[in-house]
Amino acid sequence: MSRKCEICGKGQVSGNNVSHSNRHTRRKWNANIQAVRIVDELGRVKKTKVCTSCLRSGKVNRAV
Repeated sequence: MSRKCEICGKGQVSGNNVSHSNRHTRRKWNANIQAVRIVDELGRVKKTKVCTSCLRSGKVNRAV
């Protein structure tokens, strides 16, 4: 299962944990992806994975 928003494409990013002694270990940040039911352009209801910033900004229409 990919953790990627189907609207904006936001997904997982990677970087480093940096300790006080400046040691670097790899880590990752997951996007806040929610499985929601939306109404698409044709009026059909389907279940998609959407990030919370797309939900808050109103880029998708939630199904009732």
